[in-house]
Amino acid sequence: MKIAVLKNRRRPIKPVLVGKGLPTRVNANIGTSPEASSLEEELKKLEVAVAAGADTVMDLSTGGDIDEIRRAILDHSPVPVGTVPIYQAFYEAKKKGKSFVELTPKEILSVFEKHFADGVDFATVHCGITRKNLKRLYKRKRLCGIVSRGGALVVEWMRYQNKENPLYEYFPEILAMAKDYSVCLSLGDGLRPGAIHDATDEPQILELLVLGELVEMCWEKRVFCLVEGPGHIPIQEIWFNVFLEKVICSEAPFYVLGPLVTDVACGYDHITSAIGGAIAGACGADFLCYVTPAEHLGLPTVEEVREGVIAARIAAHAADIAKGIKKAKDWDRLVSTHRANLAFEKMIENCLDPKKAREIFERQKPKENNVCTMCGEYCALRRTKRLLSEKRRR
Repeated sequence: MKIAVLKNRRRPIKPVLVGKGLPTRVNANIGTSPEASSLEEELKKLEVAVAAGADTVMDLSTGGDIDEIRRAILDHSPVPVGTVPIYQAFYEAKKKGKSFVELTPKEILSVFEKHFADGVDFATVHCGITRKNLKRLYKRKRLCGIVSRGGALVVEWMRYQNKENPLYEYFPEILAMAKDYSVCLSLGDGLRPGAIHDATDEPQILELLVLGELVEMCWEKRVFCLVEGPGHIPIQEIWFNVFLEKVICSEAPFYVLGPLVTDVACGYDHITSAIGGAIAGACGADFLCYVTPAEHLGLPTVEEVREGVIAARIAAHAADIAKGIKKAKDWDRLVSTHRANLAFEKMIENCLDPKKAREIFERQKPKENNVCTMCGEYCALRRTKRLLSEKRRR
């Protein structure tokens, strides 16, 4: 069970496998918000994300007709689709004219069953937050507190009801539903750090310890699972966070958001995320959730979704080279061979983003063939080939 299979039994798609010994996978988040809700826009984002190479997508919609949006994404997506059902539970409560904190556990769980029945392939469950580890959170002076939307909702419910987290207390019921539909459970990191200052603190680690116990419960019931991870983590702590997850969670597939290695790069967080993702993947993380340039600022555009996927794919590929994945090394060798031969067209065709590469190559016409406008007649590769050729003739 060190590998998770993402495919609901109701969906006629090719399953995606995540875990040990496999290439590092990439997920793209799409979905509406209360401030911006357009099904047409989200379907464009889905199309662009898949075309850019995303292995999976997650619908995180919180605005508009959530049922219609989710079902449309499921109908149009050729790759596995994930959701966070707790978001819709909040939305459904508002529609009924009451607060989310007034929902019963049965009402919350009914939303999970609806998503599973619709065909969702994997779903985030914020089940690692317990009354016991919340006590440590209250004592800990975090800079950014709780940054997980699902985590914040769960904690708000717990405080109002003065009860245990229903997703933890009723986890066996969620497991039974997941098994019925072959849904992979993504065990959510509701207490992940949202600032470098809060990284690898006690609340985060206590939640991970709970998730380690729930991984064993999943495996006992033959339910696939992922473990979600941080978050904002400084570079030097990434390896330790991956190490902790692999030890505490018995090498269950690790699904990381980024991690983002600095807090100051608003507008460029696809880059900070790719830096962290490459390191996390090289250290053993299995699944990278992309981050777009719009992170922390707003809902991403279609183009920003594409940029986020490409950045995450670069990180995943770099990680695969470090992991010794043969296909990754062979791909680099192929592109470098074409570059060495000054076969620019073949190099462009085989690179990670041919569209972008071709746009750059063709925007200025070289004066000579088999060169680019960076070096022109000073091209080191061309001169080296000439020198080696002359030496052989001698």
